[in-house]
Amino acid sequence: MSKQQFMAENLQEGEIYAGLVLGKDGAADCHVFLQPGVATGVTWQAAMDWAKKLGHSLPTRAEQALLFANLKHEFEPRYYWSSTQAGPSNAWFQHFDNGAQLGYDRSYEGRARAVRRLEI
Repeated sequence: MSKQQFMAENLQEGEIYAGLVLGKDGAADCHVFLQPGVATGVTWQAAMDWAKKLGHSLPTRAEQALLFANLKHEFEPRYYWSSTQAGPSNAWFQHFDNGAQLGYDRSYEGRARAVRRLEI
């Protein structure tokens, strides 16, 4: 299948194809699609709830690295929550200015973008 055929069959309105994340430990490989919209001034739980309300989820830490590599221009140069926890009260952030990934307290108010996954 060509890239154009793939996009025509799988890309939904308003989303942007980010790329492929390889599954680990038996998990499926997934195509990742960045969704339109951004949540600002949200704690980690509020960000998780926001993405779920849209019918999607926050990107994992690995997916955020992919988003930084391929779609950095779609983000403000700020921190964005991931769905990946970093201990009992922290979660991972991706900084879309310099690419740093850091664990931060989930009560911090940051930004969030949602993704859709297509398993292959």
